[in-house]
This record gives sequence, C-alpha cells and structure tokens, in this order.
Amino acid sequence: MHEGIVNKVAESGIVSLDLETIVPLYTVKSIDLSDHLWQGLALREADLRDWLKTNDFSGYQDCVLALYCSSDALIPTWAYMLVASKLTGIARAIYHGTPAETEAAYVATTIRSVDREPFKNARVVVKGCSTRTLPASAFIALTTHLQPVVKTLMFGEPCSTVPVYKQPRAKQG
Repeated sequence: MHEGIVNKVAESGIVSLDLETIVPLYTVKSIDLSDHLWQGLALREADLRDWLKTNDFSGYQDCVLALYCSSDALIPTWAYMLVASKLTGIARAIYHGTPAETEAAYVATTIRSVDREPFKNARVVVKGCSTRTLPASAFIALTTHLQPVVKTLMFGEPCSTVPVYKQPRAKQG
C-alpha cells in the first residue's frame, strides 16, 4: 500500500511569487546638479546648456537615473526639465530624488504595473530568498498592490511562511 510521496505544497494551491521575476535587473546612476553650480551657489542656464551639449551621456544608457541636488542651492524647475529632456531615450527611467529614493520609486512603479488578475483570490507567498537584494520598499509596494485582490499574502517559502494578510471572511447574514 505504497502511495508515494505527496507534495502537499503543490496541492495547496499556493502561488509562489519571486520579486526578481517582476523587477528586472537595473542600475541606478545619478546626476547631482550641485556639481554644476556656479561658485557653489547658483545654477546658470548657459553653463548647464553647455554641459548638456558637450557631455557624453552614453554611460547612462538603459539606467535608472536619479536627478537631484545634494546642496541647499535653489534649483529652478527648468533645470531638471533640461537634463531630463537630454536623457530621455537614453536612460530607462528618470526620477527626481537621491539614488535611494529613485530606486524605491522605480521599483514601486514597476510593481504597480503588474496585472493583479492572476492573483485574484489566490494564496500568495512572496519568496524570501533571492539572488539579489531589493529594497524593503519593494515588499511594501507589492503588499499594497496585491492585498486588495488576494485571499492571503505570506512571506517566506511555501513550507515556512510568515502570514502578512488574510482576507476577512464575509459575514453570514
């Protein structure tokens, strides 16, 4: 009466989700406008335009670009627009913020673009082990994106999970 090994995890209907499959590999590079301030105080339009015209931006190809100013100088909005205009079509995405803020924004945007329909009423486990490190903001974005549609949301591996969310049962009336 040998029935073989039964894979209870496979039979449970749990959907295992690896964030690495949702968020493609990316490199965050940055441009700090404080490097282009005249006397460390102000940004001059002619100088910025000259730098944009003479600089080779091929090193930003397909990167996620963080565009910011690390000093307390007041940067006019048009300056960010000029740099973004120059790098549109070169960089994969451009965000205003520090590299860490940019990474969080890019990952959140990528996660929000995921179709939720396959996860509707599913029991989802977000894989805890990964070959690369994603920011905690990625897991927050995934939670807020999937929670409205999933039956349960867990973290870890199907054999050992931490419950994160469970859809409330409908009241019997």
